[in-house]
Amino acid sequence: MSDTLMWEVRAAPGRQQDLLDWVEATAVPALKATPDLAAADVYLGGQDRVVVIARWIATTPPRLPDPPEELLARPVAQWPFQHHSRIAP
Repeated sequence: MSDTLMWEVRAAPGRQQDLLDWVEATAVPALKATPDLAAADVYLGGQDRVVVIARWIATTPPRLPDPPEELLARPVAQWPFQHHSRIAP
């Protein structure tokens, strides 16, 4: 059973901050509204990427909403995963 979601998107040139603002205003509240959310992290990457990795307790991950098309360089990619282990320092 999948319990983890990786959501990744590349912003249109110069729009990473706008996309991040959208993630924080729309995607993060959508995550918080789902039952059994264990944790979620937002990452910024090269080439104007924004990544969200979220994990649930015994719940299949939902799909996150798509951002407005004008913020995107390409469509959103979303993958469900099953958490296997945590590597502690």
